[in-house]
Amino acid sequence: MSQPTVDPRTLDRGECGVCGYIYEPEAGDGKGKILVGTPYDKLPVDWRCPNCRSPLTRFSRIGPRTGTLAGFEENAQFGLGVNTLNPQVKNLLIFGMLGLGLLLLMSFYFSG
Repeated sequence: MSQPTVDPRTLDRGECGVCGYIYEPEAGDGKGKILVGTPYDKLPVDWRCPNCRSPLTRFSRIGPRTGTLAGFEENAQFGLGVNTLNPQVKNLLIFGMLGLGLLLLMSFYFSG
């Protein structure tokens, strides 16, 4: 008799205390040959973090994924549309503006 399938999104996740990597049961670990849907409790004792190679003893249980960030939908209308951008575009916008500001200041310095 087969066991009922478990939704991996309801399983606990683990976070590496060294580098912050989060083990997601719904993704598994291709490098470590951990199958998709493998619960955090069933990880082999000799499994290591795929980022920093820390042992499983350095991981802590952080619970299942809860879904969306709290308040995001309510706050998306604020911030001149910036709250609807993804993190990569936000970083490009922020650091690009800082770079342009630095170039503007340097142009005043070298013009006089």
